[in-house]
Amino acid sequence: MKRLTFLLPCIILMLFGCNSSKDDGMAAHCKDPEFKKAHEIPDSLVFAPKGSMVTFDTPDGKQGSLYKVEAAEASSSYIFVIHEWWGLNDHIKQEAERLAKELGINAFALDMYDGKVATTRDSASLYMQSVQQERAEAIIQGAIGLLGDTDQIATIGWCFGGGWSLNSAILAQDKTKACVIYYGMPTDDISKLETLQSDALGIFAEADKWITPEVVESFEKNMNQAGKEVKNHIYDADHAFANPSSPRYHEASAQAANEVVIQYLKERLQ
Repeated sequence: MKRLTFLLPCIILMLFGCNSSKDDGMAAHCKDPEFKKAHEIPDSLVFAPKGSMVTFDTPDGKQGSLYKVEAAEASSSYIFVIHEWWGLNDHIKQEAERLAKELGINAFALDMYDGKVATTRDSASLYMQSVQQERAEAIIQGAIGLLGDTDQIATIGWCFGGGWSLNSAILAQDKTKACVIYYGMPTDDISKLETLQSDALGIFAEADKWITPEVVESFEKNMNQAGKEVKNHIYDADHAFANPSSPRYHEASAQAANEVVIQYLKERLQ
């Protein structure tokens, strides 16, 4: 019985891995033990939420959810916050609150795992690999549908969420004013990049073994080929360096990157 209990998660993981999303670009790395080790379990957090969870209809006939933080003063600007591989945990909700406050806009932290939040590396790996492209796009489209005709969107995400930040910006079409990608795998589909209606800001790490400088260079070439602008910043740090809940957090690089990101977003959301 113990052997069966051990094997069952592995079988499930292989089954989900065959159906994982095509457009986050990170799922394939879950099979790499070093990739798992690069994501330490988040530190505990005492969190008193200022926002609230919201459910909404999605185009696939289901419902999605997000954590909504309203601006202190009325705003027609929203930032879509896409979580990393742990899911929509309190750290991401807190980050959404910080961004809403610093930018003076509303924040939507999307739940791309449909209520699942990982507390171990194995569960995070399983959840990330099980994300279906069609479902992920439906969640994003449902969130976009909550907005008014004149509302504008910026997107931001880390790791798994970095790739989906770019995909969200593409799906939001002319509502998109800015896109921030923190060490996520960008789509290499030129035809999709051609439909992006904003520029993009990439935050990457020199020592990242997965989103390597070569990946960043390829992304830049693809954006140029698509006729889109991108400004990439590569820091002397490692993957997940901007996550303060991780022992891999590199404070100097994270703060420098945050200054660049906040300035970029403020300029685009005037």
